Amino acid sequence: MKDKIRIVTTTSENPDFVNLIAALDESLWERYPELKSDYWGNNIIELNPNVIVLYSENKPVACGCFKKYDKNTIEIKRMFVSPEARGMGLAQTILRELELWAQDLGYSFSVLETLYKQKEAIALYQKTGYSIVDNYEPYVGLENSICMRKPI
Repeated sequence: MKDKIRIVTTTSENPDFVNLIAALDESLWERYPELKSDYWGNNIIELNPNVIVLYSENKPVACGCFKKYDKNTIEIKRMFVSPEARGMGLAQTILRELELWAQDLGYSFSVLETLYKQKEAIALYQKTGYSIVDNYEPYVGLENSICMRKPI
């Protein structure tokens, strides 16, 4: 499957991205029903021109995006790999592509936030060079958040 992966750069208006994000949200609310009210506003994606969708045999199977955090830093958002495509390194592919894209745009750092039960995500981010840092805005005071940072 992995050798038939196609990487598409797009925007948040892409219908495949919208559908993958709906699946991501559903999986998060199943895992963290008690946090929906605390986090829902942080996951709304305004029009975003920095989106990647991965396709396997023309089926959208994974996505991610980034947005500007400050003049030197991007924030990785909405990373998701559909259950049937997990374990193939697609999350690493998305992350690498997003970081390279951000570098091309002149950014030097990447930050991200995940939730404490996302053990696979935390391990992935640490494996790819991210370090846990104090929570940044808007996650300050949200004890379920794990914030991470990496020079890119």
